[in-house]
Amino acid sequence: MQDITISIQGSRPLKGSVAISGAKNAALPELAAVCLSSETIEFHNVPLVEDIKVMHAALAEIGAQGEISGNSIRETMPVLRSPLVSVQTAQTTRASILLLGPMLARHGYAKISFPGGCPIGERKIDFHLQGLEQMGAEIQSESEYIVARCRRLKGIEYIFPGKTVTGTENLLMAATLAEGTTVLGNCALEPEVTDLIRLLQEMGADISGPDGETVVVRGRTRLHGASHRIIPDRIEAGTYLIAGCFAGNEIHLQGVIPEHLGSLLEILKDMGADITVSAEAIYVKGGKSLAPAEVITQPYPGFPTDLQAQLTTLMTQADGVSRIRETIFNDRFRHVGELNRLGAEIKIQNDTAIIKGPARLRGAVLKTTDLRASAALVLGGLIAEGETIIQNSYQLFRGYENMPDKLQKLGAAITISRG
Repeated sequence: MQDITISIQGSRPLKGSVAISGAKNAALPELAAVCLSSETIEFHNVPLVEDIKVMHAALAEIGAQGEISGNSIRETMPVLRSPLVSVQTAQTTRASILLLGPMLARHGYAKISFPGGCPIGERKIDFHLQGLEQMGAEIQSESEYIVARCRRLKGIEYIFPGKTVTGTENLLMAATLAEGTTVLGNCALEPEVTDLIRLLQEMGADISGPDGETVVVRGRTRLHGASHRIIPDRIEAGTYLIAGCFAGNEIHLQGVIPEHLGSLLEILKDMGADITVSAEAIYVKGGKSLAPAEVITQPYPGFPTDLQAQLTTLMTQADGVSRIRETIFNDRFRHVGELNRLGAEIKIQNDTAIIKGPARLRGAVLKTTDLRASAALVLGGLIAEGETIIQNSYQLFRGYENMPDKLQKLGAAITISRG
């Protein structure tokens, strides 16, 4: 993949409005749902980030006829031309595993390379495979591929041994065309999961719930086309909310669903940010000083792991010692060493980052390793004195639509170079 370098001249205030894009983590499973129907599905408010482009290409590989127009995508899959999702595609985005359940449910066969994505610790797919096997699939590992076959999948009662967003999504999609009723317990309740349920219902799926953490799916023999608008990206919104909390900044977020950001809003208010919430907008103004905080990442509605790195950057400016404990992934502190290169004082003890603030950050040459770490380093560069250069920044464009452009409109001095 082409390397991208970001250069930032820091210590400039951010002021103005930013429009929040559609949710990447909702769009990816919803694009995979194209495999469940022979009819056309239209998606609107699609963020045109790299992961979406890769999923669009993956669908074309296996037989979909697609068209991108602005922030809308039309996809139709009359037949499965090929059951193979290539190594190159699968290693680019972990979301390729979401094709497994839909391909099995409608076509009875799938061959998918083990998924890639961000290197942030163990992200197992055991629960996906266990559930599909209980539904009647025969699954084998052949070299670097998962090969799955079935006749018609059967409805089951399955309780996820642990929370899994993509596992919940995979089995939900598979169950829509299974014979009989599927009852899924201990489901992930993230907004992206409920948005997928909404799409599947628009396609004619018979889904009840979530009732608590249980979803009931009564299988159909076919699903039809639909037109669907993707929810706003709560992680992108959270990133700009955090940016607005730095001293001197003042940002108005437009096109958000505030209730999807409840845990973050509570933390930021406790730290001293000036925040006003309305129906589809949030205004945030940075205070002169920030209080430290103690935070634990948790499944929704708790504080999301995908905002842990960005909040860590904010904590470097708090007056005192903050702690943030990572309970979702076991290797998600790769941004810490780079923030320390800027002048932060962060130590890692087991699953907890201990951040001593306020720290005076100065520009440096950094290298990022994953999507959310990229955003954290951008935030660090925005508040550091002098120039910050962030290498390997293609990761940022996997999940943030037009972030440099949006930041420039807020007043940031940020440029990108490719090659």
